[in-house]
Amino acid sequence: MGSQMQLLLFRHSLTRRRKEMYGPGFSGAAVEIFHRRVEPRGDACSVPVSEIIAVEETDVHGKHHSSGKWQKMEKPYAFTVHCVKRARRHRWKWAQVTFWCPEEQLCHLWLQTLREMLEKLTSRPKHLLVFINPFGGKGQGKRIYERKVAPLFTLASITTDIIVTEHANQAKETLYEINMEKYDGIVCVGGDGMFSEVLHGLIGRTQRSAGVDQNHPRAVLVPSSLRIGIIPAGSTDCVCYSTVGTSDAETSALHIVVGDSLAMDVSSVHHNSTLLRYSVSLLGYGFYGDIIKDSEKKRWLGLARYDFSGLKTFLSHHCYEGTVSFLPAQHTVGSPRDGKPCRAGCFVCRQSRQQLEDEQKKALYGLEAAEDVEEWQVVCGKFLAINATNMSCACRRSPRGLSPAAHLGDGSSDLILIRKCSRFNFLRFLIRHTNQQDQFDFTFVEVYRVKKFQFTSKHVEDEDSDLKEGGKKRFGHICSGHPSCCCAVSSSSWNCDGEVLHSPAIEVRVHCQLVRLFARGIEETAKPDSHS
Repeated sequence: MGSQMQLLLFRHSLTRRRKEMYGPGFSGAAVEIFHRRVEPRGDACSVPVSEIIAVEETDVHGKHHSSGKWQKMEKPYAFTVHCVKRARRHRWKWAQVTFWCPEEQLCHLWLQTLREMLEKLTSRPKHLLVFINPFGGKGQGKRIYERKVAPLFTLASITTDIIVTEHANQAKETLYEINMEKYDGIVCVGGDGMFSEVLHGLIGRTQRSAGVDQNHPRAVLVPSSLRIGIIPAGSTDCVCYSTVGTSDAETSALHIVVGDSLAMDVSSVHHNSTLLRYSVSLLGYGFYGDIIKDSEKKRWLGLARYDFSGLKTFLSHHCYEGTVSFLPAQHTVGSPRDGKPCRAGCFVCRQSRQQLEDEQKKALYGLEAAEDVEEWQVVCGKFLAINATNMSCACRRSPRGLSPAAHLGDGSSDLILIRKCSRFNFLRFLIRHTNQQDQFDFTFVEVYRVKKFQFTSKHVEDEDSDLKEGGKKRFGHICSGHPSCCCAVSSSSWNCDGEVLHSPAIEVRVHCQLVRLFARGIEETAKPDSHS
């Protein structure tokens, strides 16, 4: 990549008069730069302007040109283009391409023109607020930012205000208080927990400014104009992996630099007209709820606590009785089992949002049934797990995730119900999260695409019933202390994006494309750039 390059073409020749620089040839959004290696076996590549990080003049003094036409140049001139290069497994790399030319004026025209074109890319951030969690994951957040992210921000002339957090919820509290008008976005360096803090702070601040009551389950939430950038430095980095395709800090930093934008759904979780939390990835009751609850007691084990608690929960094999009622997402184009994953420029997300807006307009004017009179579906039974995913929930351990065809911005959540079954069958189900087989292809697994759902555990239902009967006390199952029988234990907890919610009765509503990330979605798999 660092070898000397010969300039061949710039769509319209820059050797013409200056006024031609501002003609039709320079108005396109994706002007291409072509170059050829000096070596006899030359090749070519194109660099869209939208993926150029910066351009700078190159000091050619003292350089030795070993072969080719450059030996004949008495005073060669050069400039370097810093750009994005695609690598394997959806990773992006910072690359440099050096262009040589014999005329100083031509070199300066290139520099000026490219810089002017970069200035016109208004989606790029210029000033960012950065939160760094120094404790998350393996405690490498500060080091990752300084070594892999800060140099790219400096190169792209992005200024930053950096806050290294010292306690939980500091980022959320800060976002409620500071003046955010001077920022073009917020960057969080850490894991999914750090992202959740920033998410809650940004949504909460936006609703407060708009006068929206977050505690109202049917409140129409207002989107924020600021985007969130995620620099992965956690243990799972599920949100980053599901939106970019990798948990690589350099890749995420480059998506921020080029100003990518990706709209994402957010679910609100309420209990008795009180907002409990927001969720963007996994809302899990039963198996995943028990894991997170148990792991909180074993923080001294570090990251190993998740494996330990996972094994313990699997062996316990608890199931929970309750009622799930949900409103099917009729507006969505896809389905959970159609095998069509969410990708960059996703048609399903775009079309589903449009149909949801049309549906809401019809309901507003009385042309279609409003939500409160739409037909809800009810499922009762004993469940090993109840999962609701707004995204695939992919990560390194589960590259396809809990719901491979879930979409980031279609205004729906995939509701997965795993009914009571044997340990062996449940293990078969879990193993399918790590391979290419259909994890929903079991008689004890049901999956629905929903825009709203409610859950009430049998324990709560019985308590309500007892209160009506005059306060009769209900005794637990005699065998509740013997998990091997897979009897129904009273209630579990909810795993809400890695945080514990203790309420066994909740109401969940999906808010279509409520937040935006510095990302573009997972790009279709292609060969890495050849000019490496």
